[in-house]
Amino acid sequence: MGADSAAAGALTGAAPRRGHALALERICHRFGAVTAVDDVDLEVGAGELVALLGPSGCGKTTLLRIIAGFLTPVAGRVLVDGEPVGHLPPHRRGVGIVFQSYALFPHMRVDENVSYGLEAHHVPRARIRPRVEEMLRLVHMEAFADRLPRELSGGQQQRVALARCLAVDPKLLLLDEPFGALDKSLRLDMQIEVKRLQREYGITTVLVTHDQEEALSLADRIAVMNHGRIEQLSPPIEIYDRPATLFVNRFVGASNVLPAVLVAARGDQGVVRLAGGATLPAPAPPGMVAGARVVVSVRPEHLRLERSGGDRAIPVTVKVVLPLGPAVIYEAETTDGTAIKVSTPRTVGAGLLEPGARLFAVPTSPAALRIFPAPDTVPSPGPVPEARSKQDVADPNQEVTG
Repeated sequence: MGADSAAAGALTGAAPRRGHALALERICHRFGAVTAVDDVDLEVGAGELVALLGPSGCGKTTLLRIIAGFLTPVAGRVLVDGEPVGHLPPHRRGVGIVFQSYALFPHMRVDENVSYGLEAHHVPRARIRPRVEEMLRLVHMEAFADRLPRELSGGQQQRVALARCLAVDPKLLLLDEPFGALDKSLRLDMQIEVKRLQREYGITTVLVTHDQEEALSLADRIAVMNHGRIEQLSPPIEIYDRPATLFVNRFVGASNVLPAVLVAARGDQGVVRLAGGATLPAPAPPGMVAGARVVVSVRPEHLRLERSGGDRAIPVTVKVVLPLGPAVIYEAETTDGTAIKVSTPRTVGAGLLEPGARLFAVPTSPAALRIFPAPDTVPSPGPVPEARSKQDVADPNQEVTG
């Protein structure tokens, strides 16, 4: 993860101030005939960490490069603290950028790498040494000041890159896939470290990532991007529990998506019938009417497997058993051939279900289900039944019993 500091804010010896506000207004950008960013509005509050999350090609890195000043949008404005910065080159925008590659100078010691940006910004020599020492303490690397980059681990090089970036006191910190080069255990350690630094330093941060766990664990809010647009901007828990679109639902976290028909709707409550005949109460999106073809999503951890079930249970046959340390993942098949996954906590000493077991998958609560309009690729669950009366619609907060 390399760091490139593109201009500093004012350096002071006092405790770090809170971050600066960032706003994007109707940003558009194209590469030839391809629209990479399509009319994006985004506000990042002072001291907030917002993650731009999405698949490759969704426009998130393009948006980051526009914020940094490396690209000029074909339309729209970038503002910092309410002031447009589109006329400023990257080195005058007051942003610090950390990339996936470390980009440390191999012939320079750790302290020399950290001081490089300060010297480039003509900080008085008497202030450079104290600032370098402060930054190395901040990232717990003060004992490695005289090492060369090749003598450091990947995580240590990443800390030095962060220190170099923060040393010049940037207004904004931009992180572009910063943990991609690290193994899983070190990646978690560095996520914790970056979260600590961001909170302690109070710097406004934009993180670009395709890793949903990274975004969920680090961000105050997540902007899920698809085809150049932001499909949802919400806190992590809301993104996970209440995805606004089917794309967000499928991209963030594992989910089972089942074809269904909405057989009753009253306000924000509804009842769906699955292809196998199970009828499930669930929150209904605004504007949906009885008889609509839909898909129902439920997370694997929001299903439980039971030996018996009524009309609110989904008959399944266990196909694959995957013990994963503290949990067990069961892949099962419904009577119409749809594959679903169920995640259950593993109890020490308890046996596992065997492939071939016939059981019932039961949602833990109606609130755990999400209903979306059916895309054209989803097969129909069968003929649409007559819509039920309003009295048949269950309370989505009512617990389901098998």
